[in-house]
Amino acid sequence: MDAGDGARVVLVSRAGCHLCDEGREVVRRVAEAAGEEWVEVDVDADPELLRRWSDRVPVVLVDGTERDFGLLDAGRIEGALRGRRWWRRR
Repeated sequence: MDAGDGARVVLVSRAGCHLCDEGREVVRRVAEAAGEEWVEVDVDADPELLRRWSDRVPVVLVDGTERDFGLLDAGRIEGALRGRRWWRRR
């Protein structure tokens, strides 16, 4: 699995996903404000990504760790970029 080519922020998404479309804009804004590069990878293009996150897209990884999924929260992603610990939603 190669999710990101070394970028600090990775958005795992799929075509035709309205949450992914909304999440892309959130990630773009947060990464731009933080001066971080980000990449988007297609969950359907990699069997390992598909196995791990198919039913959870969009998923945001920061430094290789899952930080948010579904309806993305800018504050959660900003916190991850600042090194704050992420707590799973219940």
